[in-house]
Amino acid sequence: MSICVLLRKCLHLNAHVNMQWTAVVYAALMIGSSICSVLGNLVLLLVVLLNRSLQTDTWGLTLSFCLCDLALGISTIPFGVHNSLFQVKSYPSKSATCKGSAFLFLLLQLASIHSLTWATVDKFTEICFALSYPVIFTAYRAKIILAIVWVYSILTAALPLFGFGSYVYSETKFLCVPNFKPSSIAFNMLFMVVGIIIPVVLMCSMYGYIVHIARNQVRRGTFVCNEDHCFYVPASSYFKSSIVMVTTTVCLLVCWLPYIVICFYETLTGKESPQPASAVATWLVLFTSALNPWINSMTQTRYRAALRKTLNKIQQMFEYPRKNSQCTTIQPRRESNSFSSPAPSVPPALQTNNQPQQELTLV
Repeated sequence: MSICVLLRKCLHLNAHVNMQWTAVVYAALMIGSSICSVLGNLVLLLVVLLNRSLQTDTWGLTLSFCLCDLALGISTIPFGVHNSLFQVKSYPSKSATCKGSAFLFLLLQLASIHSLTWATVDKFTEICFALSYPVIFTAYRAKIILAIVWVYSILTAALPLFGFGSYVYSETKFLCVPNFKPSSIAFNMLFMVVGIIIPVVLMCSMYGYIVHIARNQVRRGTFVCNEDHCFYVPASSYFKSSIVMVTTTVCLLVCWLPYIVICFYETLTGKESPQPASAVATWLVLFTSALNPWINSMTQTRYRAALRKTLNKIQQMFEYPRKNSQCTTIQPRRESNSFSSPAPSVPPALQTNNQPQQELTLV
């Protein structure tokens, strides 16, 4: 009898140690995700705001998912780090902190993925329907889409606050999340299918179709012509674009599939998923906030060119005061007599210093 009790104590101790290690690893991963999310989205925000060439009719979609991911990096992710490090077991059922954090998490999650989906639709239309693109995606339609995305996200996230579904603290996820139990199956199916599965499938399908078009272009061969003559577009150009699209699709599936599987498992069975699996799945979903600015924007040539332009402007801003302090001003010599004599020749080096420096303007 004493041996059985001893074995139970050993198993309980091992489980406790494993939970502690899971919490520490989870907190470390979340801290890294928070830093990467904040830095990456700040860079994207800076590039978009300082380069008017990127402020197209649909740039609000990029701005939307950028701000959502930035907010996740400074609100939800630190909340999970706090809960994991301090071993928070539960929150009161009617805690405003828990319900508020869950509402914010769901709101930002939905707004981010749907804004990203429409930004992908915008990119898909620009590539596959280039001639009709200016007519399809106008500034007015982009604003309507953005308004619908945010209204849908707010209404869906608010439903558990009015009794349709509920928010609870999940010890395995270290966050306040929707209650994935059979009692909330209607809300969970609405949230998972409409909010996550359809956008992810739609984005993967569009990226897959773009890769299919790229492969067909390589087989047929493509020429780009100007007024003088035509140039053959090498297959490597399409190959690079295909690699970017395939990588984006793989990242979407890797980050979202575990979370979708766990949510369906808990909803349909009513059982808690293992803590390591649940924690990793939650971290992967939140890690997308750090990946989104790079795999969905910075992989495009125009964004990389704008980033280089912005970095050059910032570098010039810091170099300008230093160069200005080193410049010497040469005053022209005044003649005392009334006859004007030709100005003495000035060496080229001094002529360069005499030229007024242009004022830098950030676009």
